[in-house]
Amino acid sequence: MPNHLVYIIMDSCRFDSYQAATTPNLDRLGQAERRYSYASWTSPSHYALLMGMVPHTSPKGVFASEVYKQEFAKWIDRLAIPDLSFKTFVPHLSLPKVLQDQGYETIARVSMPVLNQLTSINRFFDDYKLMPSHNDFAGMVREIEFPDEDPRFYFLNLGETHYPYMLSGEDLPRISGVHGVFKNLDNDQSVDEKTFFEIEEMERLQAQQIRCVEYIDGLIGKLFSKCPPNTHLIVTADHGELFGEGGYFGHGPVMHEKCFEVPFLEGLLPA
Repeated sequence: MPNHLVYIIMDSCRFDSYQAATTPNLDRLGQAERRYSYASWTSPSHYALLMGMVPHTSPKGVFASEVYKQEFAKWIDRLAIPDLSFKTFVPHLSLPKVLQDQGYETIARVSMPVLNQLTSINRFFDDYKLMPSHNDFAGMVREIEFPDEDPRFYFLNLGETHYPYMLSGEDLPRISGVHGVFKNLDNDQSVDEKTFFEIEEMERLQAQQIRCVEYIDGLIGKLFSKCPPNTHLIVTADHGELFGEGGYFGHGPVMHEKCFEVPFLEGLLPA
């Protein structure tokens, strides 16, 4: 039978933040690769991910079309379904559509409001929900179940690693983002400009993102215990984050390598 698929997106998690974290559970999947996102902001990156395009390497001396072809062919091994290829994804170019056609139940739990269930990203999911809190991976894990042998696809967008990198009960500085621009879209008030953080503050914020990766890793252990042996897991990020490099903070309208670097690891459920 096909493998179950659990696809975890640590929103905004920088590659070097992941590297600096202690992750004994995720390490069971292997060492994370440095890869690159197709976009620097949450929505466009998730659209690419749900097309079946995982974060890419940056090979030289090859045709880009060959890289795409090889990447789509890897879904054969991930899902244990023969004969998958780029043609399988045409014309919808949708991973959840391909999985639905293969008999999967498709389930998404997301943290970011820009991915809410009214957006077109919800297409081809049987069960799609925006979590009530942007840092509730624990709630997602509680909801995950595999009641029978029918294959399931869980797509999880985790907000813990997104600014303001908050865990339960914590209070950190807030700037434009999930608590700023998005909430002010329905009025004419502009977001107050704030003094750019000092380097010490930037370092503290990245240290907090690292802490959030370690928190996620603790919950990954609980997730592993709920998954059947034939579960393939992908763990990555939708984009990186800037902590002062080049005068930038955050992500989105930023052209900087650290905004595109993401961790990527995958494999069958470790024994």
